[in-house]
Parts: sequence; C-alpha cells; structure tokens
Amino acid sequence: MKQKRELAIFAVLIVVAAIVWYFQRVQPAGTAVTLASGEKYDLLPVDNPGLHWPEVKAAQKTGYQSTGRNIFSMVVTPPPPPPPPPPPDKTSQNIDLPPPPPPPVTLPVKFFGFGTVPNGATRRAFLTDGEEVFIVGEGDVLLNRFRILKIGNASIEFEEISSGRRNTAPLEEQPASPSA
Repeated sequence: MKQKRELAIFAVLIVVAAIVWYFQRVQPAGTAVTLASGEKYDLLPVDNPGLHWPEVKAAQKTGYQSTGRNIFSMVVTPPPPPPPPPPPDKTSQNIDLPPPPPPPVTLPVKFFGFGTVPNGATRRAFLTDGEEVFIVGEGDVLLNRFRILKIGNASIEFEEISSGRRNTAPLEEQPASPSA
C-alpha cells in the first residue's frame, strides 16, 4: 500500500513537470516583460559605475558609538536625575539684589465705551468708577494722575504722570439691563 501511494505521487509530479516544461517552451521568457509605455528604456548617465573604494574604506573605518540606550529594547530608560544644585556661597549672601520692578500701573476706573464727536475728529472714552462717569479724549488728564495716550477699539492706553509708567486697560462690557 505504501509503495502504491509513492508511485501515484511520483506520477503526479512527472505530469506537473511536463506541463511546466511545455508552457515554458511555448512562451519565450523575453516576451513576458514589456515596458508599459512602449518606449525604449535609457540607462542613467553614470560616469563610473564601479565601486568607489575611498568611500567604502571610509565607511569601514567608522565605528558605533553608543548613546547609552539599549537598541534592542522598546522601553526607553528614564534620564538620570539632574544633579543637586551647589550649596550657596557665603560670599553671595552679602550681595544686594536689585529691587523687583514696580507692579504695573492700573486705572481705578473701568473703560466701558468710546465714541466720536460729530464735528470733531478725536475719539472720546467713557470711563466709570461705579456712579460717576468720566468722558476724556486723547491727551486729556484723568483724576489729575493719568494722561490718556490712545483710545482704541478694544483698549485704552494711558500713562501715570508722576512716574511715566504706561499700561493699557481693556474695554469692559457692561451687562445689559433687563428690559421691562
């Protein structure tokens, strides 16, 4: 029984080999490969297609320099902790540090709108401190302490007269009063 099975497999292999040989003989190998565009293929213009030995020798002399990371591991090790800061010198404690800069100057009023005078070209800003409303133009002095430099669509630029410090105040929208 085993010998009959081996003979059957051998016969099938011979038939398959004959079919492959027949189709290989009928269809030449060169006709299967054709250019899609139908044009003649031009080789690249290379002056010297041989090996460039100086570049090969230079590449062989280079060596691997590790960065400390295991290139075969997907897990990246955390970097080492930073070194602790050096202890302070006793000589540096005697040095006086410059004073911190003064805080930015702020307006004690809210900028809630602007407008223009019909016969004039200057803008007017509307400022309030709760109950009192101030109407000032560019170049005017507010509360004998602030000079208005520029009135913009979204902010007002001012300067404190005594110190010369400048700052801007944003336009603050007032909540709409409920209509009756």
